[in-house]
Amino acid sequence: MEKIIIEPVWFDSLGAKSSCTLVKTPDVKILIDPGIAAMQPSFPASDAKKRQWREEGRKAIKKASKEADVIIISHYHYDHYFPTDLSIYKDKWVFAKNPNEYINDSQRARATSFYSGICETYGKTNLESLMKMKTKGRGKKYPDPLADLPIARHKDFGDYNKRRAELFEKGSKWFDARVANWQKNPVIPEFNFPSLKIIYPEGKAFKFGKTSLRFSKPLFHGIEFSRVGWVFYTIVEHENEKCIHSSDLNGPVIEDYAQQIIHENPQVLILDGPMTYMFGYLLNRINLNRAVENAAEIVRSIDAEMIFYDHHLPRERKFRERTEKVWSTAKKSKKKVMTVAEFLGQESVVLSPVSN
Repeated sequence: MEKIIIEPVWFDSLGAKSSCTLVKTPDVKILIDPGIAAMQPSFPASDAKKRQWREEGRKAIKKASKEADVIIISHYHYDHYFPTDLSIYKDKWVFAKNPNEYINDSQRARATSFYSGICETYGKTNLESLMKMKTKGRGKKYPDPLADLPIARHKDFGDYNKRRAELFEKGSKWFDARVANWQKNPVIPEFNFPSLKIIYPEGKAFKFGKTSLRFSKPLFHGIEFSRVGWVFYTIVEHENEKCIHSSDLNGPVIEDYAQQIIHENPQVLILDGPMTYMFGYLLNRINLNRAVENAAEIVRSIDAEMIFYDHHLPRERKFRERTEKVWSTAKKSKKKVMTVAEFLGQESVVLSPVSN
């Protein structure tokens, strides 16, 4: 691309959990998911190294935030936003995950704390007083999320179908309980303070000159009815150029989400992978295979100049082996698929002797 410039700020392959990306167009500079977290206890490095990489990443993200006009927060996990260092949001347009719906309980609590700090810092007021003004009209109905997933819903998994039906039934009950919370909780409003504007953008589009920012509807963070919650992905377009930052679709593990990306056909795709370090625990063989097949189909189908395949993946040493089909498909299709570390001419730290 000539008009859209992609600058990966920090990703997992550099040693700390993040998918922070700076996207520049002739009209606007956009920082996506400015958050960072230290690697999990099983990561093969010392605690000192993990803290070092997290601090290096935090500094890189803060530096990038000074360039940005717009900040995007796809969801409220700490590797996707700064919860307490609120200075990075000053004088920005912030497009953030709606904290009032399609959100699990823990992220709602995090969002409430975050916006309390935003109100005190930028509005010289308290969130509670603003929420009390927004408690009417809470009778919204929410459709079955599976209705928007016809491919995944009807996919045949053989012997796993019975277990999957049980999980869908449990998931539906969990979803109904979340809906009850969304309907009774006071609404956290959007904000338009003198030095900060916050908008909830799911399913909407915005223009900055010739640059378009489009946002997906809320999507599951992983499998159907994932208890981790929902995210959105971001599309940046300028004239005939397009990039997508997928956020945390975990592969994507859901076939319908893969088809959405294929339909968009971006020149640059920032794609997170399955959490292979959770294989055998929170990730089973069926869903790992789904994520790998979906990513391989994306690689085959889109006319991408570059696919960054990084977030979640480089957290354990077998990540390439467990996603081998994606890499071999890229080679056969003559597509550039690489981690951010590789893009920068480095080796993913998980593959290096970095324990000390």
